[in-house]
Amino acid sequence: MKKTSLLGGIKENFPSGLVVFLVALPLCLGIALASGAPPLSGVISGIVGGLVVGFLSNSNISVSGPAAGLTAIVLTAITDLGAFELFLCAGIIAGLIQLVLGFVRAGSISNYFPNNVIEGMLAAIGIIIILKQIPHALGFDKDYEGNQSIFSNGLNFGYFTELFGAIHPGAMIVTAISIGILILWDKIPSLKRMKMLPGALVAVLAGILLNELFKLSGSALAISTEHLVSLPVPQTLDDFKNLITMPDFGGFTNPKVWIVGATIAIVASIETLLCIEASDRLDTQRRITDTNLELKAQGIGNLISSFIGGLPMTSVVVRSSANANAGATSKVSAMIHGVLLLVCVLTIPFILNMIPLATLAAVLILVGYKLAKPATFKHFWHLGKFQFVPFVATVVAVVATDLLKGVGIGLAISVFYILQGNMKRAYYLSREKLDDADGIKIKLAEEVSFLNKAAIKKTLKNIKANSNVIIDARETSYIATDVLEMIQDFANIRAKEEDITVELLGFKTSYRDYERSQDSHILITHKRAM
Repeated sequence: MKKTSLLGGIKENFPSGLVVFLVALPLCLGIALASGAPPLSGVISGIVGGLVVGFLSNSNISVSGPAAGLTAIVLTAITDLGAFELFLCAGIIAGLIQLVLGFVRAGSISNYFPNNVIEGMLAAIGIIIILKQIPHALGFDKDYEGNQSIFSNGLNFGYFTELFGAIHPGAMIVTAISIGILILWDKIPSLKRMKMLPGALVAVLAGILLNELFKLSGSALAISTEHLVSLPVPQTLDDFKNLITMPDFGGFTNPKVWIVGATIAIVASIETLLCIEASDRLDTQRRITDTNLELKAQGIGNLISSFIGGLPMTSVVVRSSANANAGATSKVSAMIHGVLLLVCVLTIPFILNMIPLATLAAVLILVGYKLAKPATFKHFWHLGKFQFVPFVATVVAVVATDLLKGVGIGLAISVFYILQGNMKRAYYLSREKLDDADGIKIKLAEEVSFLNKAAIKKTLKNIKANSNVIIDARETSYIATDVLEMIQDFANIRAKEEDITVELLGFKTSYRDYERSQDSHILITHKRAM
């Protein structure tokens, strides 16, 4: 596999880094506002996520920054603690805990997320992106960017009535033209090959120019300030100093701060691991991220961000998917996005403040569509219900609740199907087959656990008197003690009473043999995983 050097990948990844920067900027600001924190705290988190985490992580696609999934926790914590400076101490604690989690190799839990749940999470994020960008696309910006769940405060039909009653024609025109440019750039090969001029940048420039024309002509189509990007514009050195908030280190003596820190560490780590799994699936080269290194990188990122007044961060699916769709090939793209955030916020905030949110909404709507395209739903439908049901359940649950709850529901349904399938594998005979059979052969699975007890018990119960039965365990390496006892009771007691001829094949001579067999199987599995 070809490796991309840190400097050698700049030219190749600059367009994708630029696209992620354009997507990340309003998200950083919106998440800070939704969290009840200073607006620049979200941008600081995005800068650190790009430069520090981007450099330390070995994920090639993932982009880190302030997480929408943490907004409720952050807002509640700042309110309870009474000061943002105290909350920053909790961020430092969260970073330290994540470092410890990385060193104890807690990142391995990401290996237990099924693909259908990860794909369901991605599709749900796509749907949420589209739903959350519709207000901006229509010129109605009541919702903050950082609100992940469209139903977070209950489904309010009055909101939708207000939304469609406040449509701004100018914003709609900008959105339509921006989407048209993005589609053309994706469809026309000659345009697509212009890597240094990505469609998203062209769409943003078109949005700015169009709105400036509306303003110069005095048209009612002009988009007002509240529907544009809003960054603080410092005038003096003191203004720059005032933009950065330092932590109040006295907060380390407050037990509440430690509880908040631990909560953030756990939630942020789980969200990061989920997003890393999703990002690896978005990587066209299917490279695998070291999740333990990722937790360490996130921990260091949160330490630095909190020390200089930034929000907590995670790996973020929205930015990562925008990064992948824009053609990123290495982590250089994430670092470029961090550099652009830093440079532009310090030098040209007044230009960034001319960008209509409608044109950024167009970029995100197409990102959302690519995550939740109908082809993905068709793919899992064709795989059968055992793959499709957990996938759809995850989509619905993430959209209706939040990322962690939704993934938890998807995992629970996946485990249910696994257990159901495992219980069926231990035997292969229905009651109808038992009634019609002259000779009955029950072939046990390679491993027979207590989960299979009910199924085997039902089969043995349905065997009629005077039958000939063969129970074949020649390919079975382990049988649970209670299942083995049940088979022995059937062969030694009931079979004699009902003239059932029973032949046992491949059974070991004692329970101890099966215990040794189980231990051996575990050791082999462990060796393969190393």
